[in-house]
Amino acid sequence: MDKILVFIIIFIIFITSYLGVEIFRRWSLRRKIFDVPNERSSHTTPTPRGGGIIIVLVCLIFYTGYTIFVSDNFLWSYLLGASLIAVVSWLDDIFDISFVWRILVHSVSALLIILTLGFFGEIYFPLVEKTEFGIFGAILTFFWIVWLTNAYNFMDGIDGIAGMQAITAGIGWLIIGELLGFGDVGIYGGVIAASSFGFLIHNWQPAKIFMGDVGSAFLGYSFAVLPLLAKNRSSDNYSLLPVIAVGLVFLFVSDTLITFFSRILKGEKIWQAHRRHIYQRFVITGFSHRFVALLYSFISFIFIGIIIFWLKTRS
Repeated sequence: MDKILVFIIIFIIFITSYLGVEIFRRWSLRRKIFDVPNERSSHTTPTPRGGGIIIVLVCLIFYTGYTIFVSDNFLWSYLLGASLIAVVSWLDDIFDISFVWRILVHSVSALLIILTLGFFGEIYFPLVEKTEFGIFGAILTFFWIVWLTNAYNFMDGIDGIAGMQAITAGIGWLIIGELLGFGDVGIYGGVIAASSFGFLIHNWQPAKIFMGDVGSAFLGYSFAVLPLLAKNRSSDNYSLLPVIAVGLVFLFVSDTLITFFSRILKGEKIWQAHRRHIYQRFVITGFSHRFVALLYSFISFIFIGIIIFWLKTRS
């Protein structure tokens, strides 16, 4: 697709998301749909939540139209899986759904992708070369999708951080998609980035609205599935895609893994809410939400640069 046209599309997505979030914010204020602070919160005043629903709607409407009428690679399992996750997360934002039901929906959505797109049976690791996983790759792929869906939600705890991560990762997919020959998947990454940017303007410290589980879980699921969508469009480089996918959200993955194993070693109940993530400790120490979000995004851009350099030097 012509680069100017791509830029126009991304700009329209940004404007649509920005206006949509503002409309939704005003509706939330009238309906009194607030996130009320508690002892684990990083904010102090009731704030409208669930604004991520606009990111979901903008992205899925674009995905459906683009893949059916332009790129001809529509995948019903992604649309259904993402929609299921958005619905259960939206209900959780409003009514507090049991974790068991949420993880069940996440698992079904992961299985839908594996059954239709397959899994990563081999992964190319820098310095190690390709490693064969066979059927075990299906298990790894399943846990990757479920983990990132939840990890992104865990990391959406301060103003701006989830939106900034979506922007950096989406830009990364846009550039790498062009580099490796799956530009249509890359364009969708750009759309995710643009819709998240439109939301971020409202979510920047001090936030006027929160993303909610509906937005964060959708973004986690989408970034987990993007390498599998790209796998079908780039058969020559598919073993590189898992490492690329992890690298583009590396801080979110590493922060949640470090926190998870740290709590296990301390004998804590890992299913209970907490404020032990590294980014939360920065805020507790005294750093602003704005600083931490910018720090995480700056490091993420460095990772994008490293990945691009790696891809160019190995080709």
